Amino acid sequence: MYNMMEKMDACSEMSLSRLPKSLLDTDGIASENSFLSCREQERKLLMISPPDEFQDIVQLLSAEGWEVIQAENVAALNSLKVAKECYVGLIWLDKIIDSDLADIETYMLANRQIEWISLLSHDELHLDSVCRFIRRYCFDYHLRPIDRNRLLMATGHAYGKSMLGRTVLRENQYSGRFGMIGISPLMEEIYRSVEKIHSINEPVLISGESGTGKELVARAIHQQSPRRDKPFIAVNCGALPSNLIQSELFGHERGSFTGAHQRKIGRIEAASEGTIFLDEIGDLPMELQVNLLHFLQDKKIERVGSNVSISVDARVIAATHVDLPKAIAQGNFREDLYYRINVLNLKMPPLRERGEDIILLAQEFFRRFSQDRVLAAQGFSQQTLHAMKLHSWPGNVRELINRVRSAMVMSENRMLQPMDLGLDRKSERKDGISLESSRNRIEQERLQHVLSRNRNNVTEAARELGVSRATMYRLIRKFKEGHFPDT
Repeated sequence: MYNMMEKMDACSEMSLSRLPKSLLDTDGIASENSFLSCREQERKLLMISPPDEFQDIVQLLSAEGWEVIQAENVAALNSLKVAKECYVGLIWLDKIIDSDLADIETYMLANRQIEWISLLSHDELHLDSVCRFIRRYCFDYHLRPIDRNRLLMATGHAYGKSMLGRTVLRENQYSGRFGMIGISPLMEEIYRSVEKIHSINEPVLISGESGTGKELVARAIHQQSPRRDKPFIAVNCGALPSNLIQSELFGHERGSFTGAHQRKIGRIEAASEGTIFLDEIGDLPMELQVNLLHFLQDKKIERVGSNVSISVDARVIAATHVDLPKAIAQGNFREDLYYRINVLNLKMPPLRERGEDIILLAQEFFRRFSQDRVLAAQGFSQQTLHAMKLHSWPGNVRELINRVRSAMVMSENRMLQPMDLGLDRKSERKDGISLESSRNRIEQERLQHVLSRNRNNVTEAARELGVSRATMYRLIRKFKEGHFPDT
């Protein structure tokens, strides 16, 4: 271990000599113009060390434009509350014990924007815990005695890397809208729909496969509406026991049935002046569909055990993965209720049709899950990103979350591999279907569905897809089979 670390140290020192001469001053160190000028930028640096240690380093960094904030331990740093303003950290690992490292790790996880450089003696290199700590959390390390030029180079590079990370974070903040992530054309269509309907006080029906984020869209509509400061009540109609659904939705009076020891306000009444979100409305029993229809018509409810009507002003947003027209044909859903809830319609796209959104979502979930835990994985390999694009994601975003979370906990790889997520590229291609063929099939199915829904009216189908009629005719010619309309 000692020899290997010394070689790494030597390689780091050699990197300075390989810089172009134009970036070096007469002493062979990086000139001020080659990096962000210390004196032109307000740069703050955290330093964990005893107060009487490294004063020469503090003076050196201060002379180069750094504002050095020194603390003896993590507790002292927490009291300063300056971490968000800092880009680089220095930590002296001499006499650090495992319990101290645990506190430092927690601090670093909470302040990932800081790039850390460890200062240590040769003795610390023999400690496994210190070596693991450096490998996992530190941008660089230096052995005492500290080389002045090399330390200045390292702090400059660490500052630059921290700036890059903050730039990526800012860019990720613009990778979606309304609390949702996605920049694909299908998600842009969802964003436009939310903009159109959020202020219109009419029922909304959100359809789509399980795990596509229907509740997230419902919350977005509520948050953008004039009702944003009022309650948002979510009810999973498929998860409530059949004998309790009416009481849960409409409430009950005391003594109205066995066990009703006091009056209960139902979910719909609790959403007064706000929004009631009825998830999986396709699973609602037929007898409850009648009561819901009456509420949508009259904006009034009656609690179980009461004959007094109560006016409730609540906007209804419903969601389902069930094909409701098919359920109507089978006698499992009321047609009049369908038309009441389907005033405004949104269809959430499956994840497999969202292209690069798969990668954006995976990276965002990785960032969220890694904020409060110590993990070996630092990201996704390129092979894994490619495998994620090939996967069909039958469970949609919910499946993606599950696979990423599991891989991050169980994997011992620095970069997550396809097998860590349970993705095998070979198994994805067993049927001999190429990625291009898969995309063509999805595109064709989407085209057929939209044309069917619009009764083969090419103009209306083109409007729904957000494309021109010329593009529609080109797609029809591309996939023309007997059931497409004549052109």
